[in-house]
Amino acid sequence: MAMFKVEAEIREDVGKGASRRLRHAGLVPVVLYGGGRDPRNLTINHNKVLRLIEDEAFFSSIIEFSADGGKKQKVVLKDMQRHPSKSVIMHMDFMRVDDKHEIVMNVPLHFEGGEDSPAGKSSKVMIDYQMNEVEITCFPKDLPEFISVDVSKFEKGDNLHLSDLTMPEGVTLVAFTHGDDEAHDAVVVSTSAIGQVETEESAEAEVAPDQVEATKQSGDDE
Repeated sequence: MAMFKVEAEIREDVGKGASRRLRHAGLVPVVLYGGGRDPRNLTINHNKVLRLIEDEAFFSSIIEFSADGGKKQKVVLKDMQRHPSKSVIMHMDFMRVDDKHEIVMNVPLHFEGGEDSPAGKSSKVMIDYQMNEVEITCFPKDLPEFISVDVSKFEKGDNLHLSDLTMPEGVTLVAFTHGDDEAHDAVVVSTSAIGQVETEESAEAEVAPDQVEATKQSGDDE
């Protein structure tokens, strides 16, 4: 797993007005919390953040974090707010982690082999990917960047549930920590037939010639 590095600076000015000024100055307001220590208000260079988030793994990796050149610590990204219409990061939350405590994270699913599967090759079947990430719990050392899902053998009528996922060693799905596994065994991938709506013109074209002729004669008799 790649180790991302984030360098932050301490900020004393807080509040909505302060955050607005920081963004205008090209900085992202940040809160660092957890680990049995008080939260800290920090900032990170916005351009550096944009480069970091280009890599999907940044959102599900242990990050080496330091503030004002101080002691390095391990953190994970827990929340990031984007501007609704601009390529601007509004705020970020990082949580301290340690090797002795489990963490809860959302990890992306990587689907493999869908286009080469019997369902993927069929013009009458659609593969419906109903989840793109799952919530897991594990120790920091076991945190995966993603979970691989093989759908290369998917055929019409096949479904894949959470219980069908192969989890890395030391990783548990949060859905199955609430009891009654069957009730939380949600569908991850399913298949469905692609319907074809018959038009009136196509329906008329399928009428046999003798039926058309009989209809005409009946009309002439009237």
